[in-house]
Amino acid sequence: MKRTVLAALMVLCFASTAMAHFQMVYTPDIALEKGKTLHFSLVFTHPFGAGHTMDMGTPQEFYVVSKKSEDAPAKTTDLKDKLKPIVWKSLTNSGKAYEADAKVRSIGDYAFVLVPEPYYEGEEELYIQQITKQFVNVAGVPTLWSEPLGLKAEIVPLDKPYALWTGNVFRGVVLSNGKPVPGADIEVEYMNHEPLQDKKMFDAAAKAEAPQDSFMTMGIKADENGMFTFGIPKAGFWGFCALGVGPDKTFKGKELSQDAVIWVKAVDM
Repeated sequence: MKRTVLAALMVLCFASTAMAHFQMVYTPDIALEKGKTLHFSLVFTHPFGAGHTMDMGTPQEFYVVSKKSEDAPAKTTDLKDKLKPIVWKSLTNSGKAYEADAKVRSIGDYAFVLVPEPYYEGEEELYIQQITKQFVNVAGVPTLWSEPLGLKAEIVPLDKPYALWTGNVFRGVVLSNGKPVPGADIEVEYMNHEPLQDKKMFDAAAKAEAPQDSFMTMGIKADENGMFTFGIPKAGFWGFCALGVGPDKTFKGKELSQDAVIWVKAVDM
């Protein structure tokens, strides 16, 4: 697709910059012993290099889906009124972002979902909308982590996204309106700079050095069933973005890349 080709050309032209866009829905602890109030930073940026942060518009939706048990009905709680605009500082600029506090009380899985306002990327002459999921679990009881949430574009985990050791694989299925996307293009990026939520900025210290720019944003493809597998080499947060898989292809008369994003976290044994 146009976005993938242009991104490749831009990497060649600007070899010192990680070019992949990733919508963050970040909270540092996602495997909890008991309920607590979580602080989220919603930032549209380039996480491996803590590079250029894009200005976010007002999110279209921000909510959490939860279940007390596997057999219980799912509950959806709107969190849009919890959003507060902030300015987030990257290593190269500052951009408009959001933060929010949300309570998780009982045991089970919580799927936080952000549907952002499409962002216009002038260099690629298209809009980008990354529908993003971040799971949080309380007390180790699984309740909904493997269930589709009915999003226009989503990655459904086949491995618990909050319970991964370093060296495990993460598997997922890319869906568009609930149907698998054969051969989906997926970008993978490591959150290489710690988000300092109290300072609304990234830590300048990198956790890893990339030997060449293709290691900053890795590319993998889903199989004929929309499934992919990725081996996790380092502890921390990893983002997976399935490009342009959503059904909406235009916005305000321009091409729209409606992407599916999920974040997972690995820890050292």
